[in-house]
Amino acid sequence: VQLVESGGGLVQAGDSLRLSCAASGNTFSINVMGWYRQAPGKQRVLVATITNGGGVTNYADSVKGRFTISRDSAKNTMYLQMNSLEPEDTAVYYCNARPFFGYDYWGQGTQVTVSS
Repeated sequence: VQLVESGGGLVQAGDSLRLSCAASGNTFSINVMGWYRQAPGKQRVLVATITNGGGVTNYADSVKGRFTISRDSAKNTMYLQMNSLEPEDTAVYYCNARPFFGYDYWGQGTQVTVSS
C-alpha cells in the first residue's frame, strides 16, 4: 500500500485546511485509516481514525468539534477537514493505514503551520 498526502500549508489562526491522503496498491487489506501528527520535539500522536468498512470515526480530544475525518471509497482517498486552526495544531501530519494483518503503512507527511 502506498499513501500520498497533500493539502498542507501555512495559514493563520482561525483558518481552515483540508488534507488528503490517496491510497494505492492493495487497499483491500486496509482495516483502519487515520491521521497522526508530530510537532517539533514531540512524539507522533493520533489525530483521528476512520474504519475502512463502516466509517466509524475516532478523534483526539484536542481536535473534537474542529476536525472531521472522512473517506471516499471510490477514490481510495481519505480527508481531514481542519477548521478553527490554532497555532498548537502546527505539525507534520501523517497518513496511516492499518491492515488486517501486518505492519502499518505511512505516508511521507505534509507540513501544517498555523501562525498566530
